[in-house]
Amino acid sequence: MVRGPKKHLKRLNAPKRWMLGKMEGVWAPKPSPGPHKNRECMPLSIILRNRLKYALTGKETVQIVMEKLVKVDGKVRTDNNYPAGFQDVVTMEKSGDRFRLLYDTKGRFVLHRVSEAEASYKLCRVVAVKTTANKVPVAVTHDGRTIRYPDPLVKVNDTVKVDIASGKIMAGEGSHLKFAPGCQVMLVRGHNIGRVGVLMHVEKHEGSFDIVTVKDSKGHTFSTRLNNLFVIGTGSKVEISLPKGKGIKKNIHEEKAEAIARGAL
Repeated sequence: MVRGPKKHLKRLNAPKRWMLGKMEGVWAPKPSPGPHKNRECMPLSIILRNRLKYALTGKETVQIVMEKLVKVDGKVRTDNNYPAGFQDVVTMEKSGDRFRLLYDTKGRFVLHRVSEAEASYKLCRVVAVKTTANKVPVAVTHDGRTIRYPDPLVKVNDTVKVDIASGKIMAGEGSHLKFAPGCQVMLVRGHNIGRVGVLMHVEKHEGSFDIVTVKDSKGHTFSTRLNNLFVIGTGSKVEISLPKGKGIKKNIHEEKAEAIARGAL
């Protein structure tokens, strides 16, 4: 008889984007229930131990978070398996480090270092706009937020800039990024995950997935499902700083040529 959800995770079954060595042990940290899906997040223990090297063991990551030294989106998190996901801002005030979780073009999580000003906000994709039972209009975002009384112009698939301190949508230019041809997008799922480009057009398919066409700054064009897009800017302006590579996917020949140029091969 099934006794509920599993509380453990085998290392072989852990997401590849965590980049855990399959021969380094049997188990992997299982993300706690939270605002992101299990396979679209990364536990704080992996961030502190495997990525930032602040800890050598899992026990040390527990000690770090229990001292209330780690904040995710401005809130102290004492669960070492708390799931941090795309666009979340991880802050260590004692060391002055601030990182935003993004993807590279190989689908791996990147802890992109940001300034104090940029760490004060995050971009949230709107997944639903509805009215509650008490007649309050709300917008539900990809990270589990329910924002009351949003701008009536905010629609599904748009992106809003949220102030982390207050949890409200910021005012001014760039606070509402409209999903429309010509906007800057980043792919957060699929084979083209991590790529950045301009939305060219949308193909509607009734009863199936809508398909969009994206063109990157190198002139390469590719297609994906509409649900895989995340609007990050309008025109040529992007509202967040991008990690190394700027979301441009290179083929194996370009990667080899770069490795030879820097003496890696």
